Amino acid sequence: MQDRRMLAYIRQSSRLMYHKRLREGQHMETGSYINALHEALLLKNGNRFWKCWRSKFESVNKCCEVEHCVDPHVITENFASHFSRVFTCNNPRRMTELHDEYNRLRDQYYWLPLNDDINFDTELVSRVILELERGKATDIVGLSAENLLFCHSVLSVVLSKYFQLILLSSYVPAGFKCSYMVPIPKIKDCNTKSMSYDDFRGIAISPILSKVFEYCFLERFGSFLSSSCNQFGFKKE
Repeated sequence: MQDRRMLAYIRQSSRLMYHKRLREGQHMETGSYINALHEALLLKNGNRFWKCWRSKFESVNKCCEVEHCVDPHVITENFASHFSRVFTCNNPRRMTELHDEYNRLRDQYYWLPLNDDINFDTELVSRVILELERGKATDIVGLSAENLLFCHSVLSVVLSKYFQLILLSSYVPAGFKCSYMVPIPKIKDCNTKSMSYDDFRGIAISPILSKVFEYCFLERFGSFLSSSCNQFGFKKE
């Protein structure tokens, strides 16, 4: 009889604890976007505020049907085929020519010696991490800017040495090349129009460590870089 009462007590306590954790999770989810809205208001960042607002309260751009298909697995496979076709080179001969030209120029290139002024030190990595924008999607391994912001401070020391080794070895880690594609509707209202795969643009979610490395690289070597005159978009004025 005593054992039966103990089992009933444990079962009831576990049930109460389970529902408590569910409520806490709901409150945390609500508090996350409330804090994001509040922070955007304090910073007077209108674009960030309305972006967070629309992602939580507006659902007109949430598409559930593409080309008369509602099966998420089929839609995912079709998106993979679509973006694979879109991002495939349409002129293999020209691609080979550019690749050969790059290799030829690289063999004749002599890099500047790495000194203390252009090294990836701990201070630079720490500053870049602190300036990362929060609330972004996690990368392919589940890491986000928050993981770097709230981890131990020794991470900046480790990453600075890691990035320095990348420069010295001229080798890009394989993990930096792994990303996943997120389809974003080009139109605002997805409910009143029959959507096709051409109505979406692909946004690549890159690894957060590769982003930190790129920001550090631009900080140190941005003055040596220039874009082609044929490029019109995504350029500084």
